[in-house]
Amino acid sequence: QITTDISWLEASDLNHPLLRRMTIEAPGTYHHSLVVANLAEAAAEAIGANATLCRVCAYFHDVGKLVKPEYFTENMSFERNPHDDLAPTMSALIIIAHVKEGVDLALKYRLNQRIIDIIQEHHGTSIVRYFYQRALQQHEDARAGGKIMKLREDDIPEVKEESFRYGGPKPQTKESAIVSLADTIESASRSLEKPTPQKIETLVNELIEERISDRQLDDCDLTLGELKIIAERFRFTLLMMLHSRIAYPKPGQKTTTIIPREEGLRPDVMVATRKPETAPPVSAA
Repeated sequence: QITTDISWLEASDLNHPLLRRMTIEAPGTYHHSLVVANLAEAAAEAIGANATLCRVCAYFHDVGKLVKPEYFTENMSFERNPHDDLAPTMSALIIIAHVKEGVDLALKYRLNQRIIDIIQEHHGTSIVRYFYQRALQQHEDARAGGKIMKLREDDIPEVKEESFRYGGPKPQTKESAIVSLADTIESASRSLEKPTPQKIETLVNELIEERISDRQLDDCDLTLGELKIIAERFRFTLLMMLHSRIAYPKPGQKTTTIIPREEGLRPDVMVATRKPETAPPVSAA
């Protein structure tokens, strides 16, 4: 078992077989994990938590997506969204299952127990909101159609929120909570159009407040003061990653044009430059 900072540094080797598999089988998830690691490490350092532990655990937090990588937005091909052929409940089951499948892989590869804990806790008991909302909409459409067809409402299945929630447990430590927050914020940041400091600040604050109101941080010992510091560190790190960049001129050409962020390379440029129109937002997972 890993017990020292040096041991955690040794565990951060990106040549681990699971991480090597991710680079080939789920490159979008691999890149997402690297960015989550940067966010989590910076936030942990800012509040005096174990930053190296956060980095290592962030590398592995989504290894369960190796089982069905094509069902997660960051790995989807341009042509097809496999969720188009599935009911929202089935899509949610596949998304939620990546936690258990990640734990199974971690046990198979004999990863440290702290890594396994964070894999299991990084979504807590949160809801897969995209597919939950989709199910509610389909339910409303079915009710409207049922009235036309004179069907009884009892014949239309109810949408149960618990079917769209992860099994938990909620994050139990500061490090687990930091990785959890970094995961959801990094995912959501990919959907930002024309990122600005104000948009980034709003995104970070709203997502942290949502986790608090959903009681996902109840079991860890983060204070409100520490959450404020974490939010500030997330904002700063995201701003550095999402800022505009200079358009380098060709030889003999003069230009001072700044390319807007969305026209430049996105953080997931190594994976894809666009997604199927029907794909759920990255944050759906």
